[in-house]
Amino acid sequence: MPPEIEFYGVLLPGLLPVFLLSLVLMVLLDLAIGRLGLYRRFWHPSLLRFALFVCLFGAAGLLLIH
Repeated sequence: MPPEIEFYGVLLPGLLPVFLLSLVLMVLLDLAIGRLGLYRRFWHPSLLRFALFVCLFGAAGLLLIH
């Protein structure tokens, strides 16, 4: 994984594509969980959203390292 990505002369962090992919996956998971009504079973839905995003981003980042 490159430490940075050049985009029209601007250097961006190498994890930016991983972050954006994790964000898209989180939105899709959020829609699915919301439509199934599973947020009613959790004490703090926004904490669940944050934890899911952190897990997705961390797993994707670790997959790129190896």
